[in-house]
Amino acid sequence: MTVLTTTVDPASADFTRKREGMLELVGQLDELLEQVRGGGGERYVERHRSRGKLLPRERIELLLDRDSVFLELSPFAAFETQFAVGASTITGIGVIEGVECVVTASEATVKGGTMNPYTLRKVMRAMDVAQENRLPFISLVESGGADLPTQGETFVPGGAGFRRQAEMSRAGIPNIAVVFGNATAGGAYTPGMADFTIFIKDRSKVFLGGPPLVKMATGEESDDESLGGAEMHARVSGLADYLAVDEPDALRLCRQVVRRLNWRKRGPGPTELPVAEPLHDAEELAGIASIDLKEAFDMREVIARVVDGSEYDEFKPAYGAALTTGWASIHGFPVGIIGNVQGILFSEEAQKATQFIQLCNQAGVPILFLHNVTGYMVGAQYEQGGIIKHGAQMIHAVSNSTVPHISVIVGGSYGAGNYGMSGQGYRPRFVFTWPNAKIAVMGGAQLAGVLSIVARAAAEARGKPYDEDADAMMRKAVEEQIERESLALPMSGRVFDDGIIDPRDTRTVLGIALSACHSETIEGAEGYGVFRM
Repeated sequence: MTVLTTTVDPASADFTRKREGMLELVGQLDELLEQVRGGGGERYVERHRSRGKLLPRERIELLLDRDSVFLELSPFAAFETQFAVGASTITGIGVIEGVECVVTASEATVKGGTMNPYTLRKVMRAMDVAQENRLPFISLVESGGADLPTQGETFVPGGAGFRRQAEMSRAGIPNIAVVFGNATAGGAYTPGMADFTIFIKDRSKVFLGGPPLVKMATGEESDDESLGGAEMHARVSGLADYLAVDEPDALRLCRQVVRRLNWRKRGPGPTELPVAEPLHDAEELAGIASIDLKEAFDMREVIARVVDGSEYDEFKPAYGAALTTGWASIHGFPVGIIGNVQGILFSEEAQKATQFIQLCNQAGVPILFLHNVTGYMVGAQYEQGGIIKHGAQMIHAVSNSTVPHISVIVGGSYGAGNYGMSGQGYRPRFVFTWPNAKIAVMGGAQLAGVLSIVARAAAEARGKPYDEDADAMMRKAVEEQIERESLALPMSGRVFDDGIIDPRDTRTVLGIALSACHSETIEGAEGYGVFRM
């Protein structure tokens, strides 16, 4: 094994400056997370508690194994929208009775846990994680259904959630619904489509139509219990498989169900044992990448603080040097790593990555993509040299690779470089970003410059003078817009990643993600499409 050395000097002014900038961003995220964890605010939290109910995060904590980790997914969903940050729901991966599960919980203190368009995106993403990694899916339900003012954006696509439940059931992925309050109208199908249901006496209310709707539709006089009460469903309709006496009992019963699943992982699991911690301090990850993405850094410095024993066997180190590829392990799980060193992908880097992706598939090894990429190189020399077809080869390989991909965006991820590095559109099992990350078609200054050149050429073609003052205003506005839209938080708010992580937590997060991936079989691709040569 080759052990990575380091040139990072934690005592240097450069390191201190970068670290302070990164930790300032981390601090801002922590403040926002505190806001998210506060639910709908003190007034609504107290109202919830006054009804004798546990808060959603308390339910999750009681459900999970004692002292186990909960990897929360998409915590910043709906950031900078009309909806509350977090999108009225909590999703993540946690361990229950030794089994890794995806857990979703309605945030009932935020508009009654109603589902808005971002709630839908977030829950669908959690379903992706469950399906692709073969993890049991558990819903802690207490929701008023769709957010009626935005039902036009949730009703039609929302039906896919029930289809996904059916698909998971067919694939042998258990889904369990624990109903803590209302699950009405379309929301009644969440327990209705589940493999196991747990209702709570005098709490759960599950019906397609409540008393007012039934009165309007049929003229029938009825009450909550006869229409959808927990005891009725346990004794009469049979919709409830288990009847709990209270919320802690319901969570106990859920743990009991998971314990009896006889669940087994299909992947080989960690094979590089015993596990050695990296030789270089993870705390130093906060001072390696700058918040100014124009400042370069060596991705091997990140790798040295993430992989077991800082051991990394580099593949083709002398060829395509702007990209590093190699073999390592993280918490005992073998991985192939593809990381940007200098940002630009030339033909050599694209060809090197293509071959390495094929080798990882041949060996059945997951791939970790570490992004800091400005895109594929442009210019007459590179176009003539075949940059398009070489980039296409890399994108072909990424698209048809069947081993798990995990992407971590530690800097920029621009243009087609995002695609070649298995960005969100290429369905990696997980995508995480660092707080300094930016994702866009190109940088704001470059995009504004392109628009300026096009506008100037159009004015010249019409024989009209070019308005330099208007051009300056346009460039400034475009740069500000692109800068704002490409930042990590707005991108995370649109659920274009699975969460923004503290750089110092990267190894832990990757260990959880790799373990989740190994719940399903790890198999490489048996074939690819047509590679343009």
